[in-house]
Amino acid sequence: MELTNLIAEGKETKVYKNGDLAVKVFNADVPKTEVLNEALVHSLVEETGFKIPEIKEVSKIDGKWALSMTHIEGKTLRELMKENPDKMEEYVNLMVDVQLQVHARRIPTLPKLKYQLRSAIESLPELDDIRKYELLTKLESMPKHVKLCHGDFDPHNIIINDGEVYVVDWKLATQGNASADVGKTYMLLCLQEPKAAEMYLDTFCAKSHTAKTYVQAWLPIIAAARLKENKPEEKELLMRWLDVVDYD
Repeated sequence: MELTNLIAEGKETKVYKNGDLAVKVFNADVPKTEVLNEALVHSLVEETGFKIPEIKEVSKIDGKWALSMTHIEGKTLRELMKENPDKMEEYVNLMVDVQLQVHARRIPTLPKLKYQLRSAIESLPELDDIRKYELLTKLESMPKHVKLCHGDFDPHNIIINDGEVYVVDWKLATQGNASADVGKTYMLLCLQEPKAAEMYLDTFCAKSHTAKTYVQAWLPIIAAARLKENKPEEKELLMRWLDVVDYD
């Protein structure tokens, strides 16, 4: 298969449009287990009936693993936010409504969010043992839930197609506390769409009847786990959030 129409590129993958398919090709050094796990997680979310691309095939292309799935036409919510800043409140409300629909689902076979956060924090060379202990103690004290969490619920992963809303890129999906998932989204917005960040957090808390301080309590944990991504442009903000604090 010859792929020429590149439509997206990440650190470990390239996505090509091939007819009515989107073909996600992984770098040669990505382990087979990681690819198959992503396909499994995606398929589990598919089975809930949520609107996401449908996986059609797991294959190898030129020696590299690839996932082929239905291609969703349309614009990302991030593109719409940039094109129509006057509609930011409308877009944020849509984003929150979709995320609440995600959290309403349950997939008992998904990995536990707390386990993933714990593993990320334990592996960080930037943190000394005392800081790790404080963060892990705080993580352990947070309530355990089993809601579906996307893990990267960001405007660029929400596609609008003729009024239909699709959520893509489920490789980080877990079961856990929805407020941790919200804290991750808030952090991503602070990094990428700061004008929408506070509006998003206020809107989510109002619609879900969640105390803002409850979401904020997750931020040091989420920030620490995010450091594992090793993105220099994010480090300054993440390090500011690392102190274990109680919000008033």
